[in-house]
Amino acid sequence: MQSVLVIHYSQSGQLTEIVNNISASIKGDNIETTHVSINMKEPFPFPWNKKEFYGAFPDTFNQIPQEVEVLPEHIINKKYDLIIFGYSIWYLTPSLPTTSFLHTEQAKKLFNNTPVITVIGCRNMWIMAQEKMKKKLKSMNAHLVGNIVLADRHINHISVITIAQWMFSGKKERFLGIFPKPGVSQKDIDEATKFGPIILNHLQKNDFIGLQNSLLEKNAVKIKPFLITVDKRANVIFSKWAQFIQSKGDKNAPKRQFWVKIFNYYLLFVIWFIAPIVFILFLLTYLPLYGKIKRDKVYYASVALK
Repeated sequence: MQSVLVIHYSQSGQLTEIVNNISASIKGDNIETTHVSINMKEPFPFPWNKKEFYGAFPDTFNQIPQEVEVLPEHIINKKYDLIIFGYSIWYLTPSLPTTSFLHTEQAKKLFNNTPVITVIGCRNMWIMAQEKMKKKLKSMNAHLVGNIVLADRHINHISVITIAQWMFSGKKERFLGIFPKPGVSQKDIDEATKFGPIILNHLQKNDFIGLQNSLLEKNAVKIKPFLITVDKRANVIFSKWAQFIQSKGDKNAPKRQFWVKIFNYYLLFVIWFIAPIVFILFLLTYLPLYGKIKRDKVYYASVALK
């Protein structure tokens, strides 16, 4: 009997649907699948209010753990042949519940010497978050063997509007009746079942070499070169902001709350005014940097860690 653990954290339920669809087609007479959700001792709100949403930035980016609910002993004490680990992206980083869980001794025990497939549900930028995840999994002696990314396919500024409306209203619907539905398309979510048979084939052979290449043949990852550039630069800037805001006290400190508001305005300015300029510069340097861009696409689509 081979055992698969499917574990994730989801606020809206979108990621739950994604991992459930992937795992639904990983089945057989000798396959046992266990589903577990990560729960916080102090849950984050959904829908969000703006104070909580922007206030979560420093701790999320700096990966400062918060307390999570303890998993049942029978889950922790079992050895799994594969872990499917779903996570979403908050501020260019795996969500705070995700990183909080990975800091626990329970996670270290579960992931130690175990093959792991990461499943990401996000707006658009996930590259550097996955690099952080790769490093964390390596430090836990886990073996990353696959990665599947389902992202919002709409252009950046459209998805900013629709995702914000979803996060602050809790309703996944067409904003004003004219914008597309936010998040990952239902078509992509429904078709996530196509990855299950590929994973099952490697699981039954107990050989995950080449799994990511097989997943890529089914479009498990789509790399947008421009977003690599934006993601990297934004991480440098976010690092400075997160450290600065963190230095202003705990999350309820007036000084910290003031600078969180300033960061909010800064973020909107960057999205609406700076990002288009960066895109133009990217287009101007595309041909001279084509070789590097091509190498980056291959690397970030892989499970390798530089």
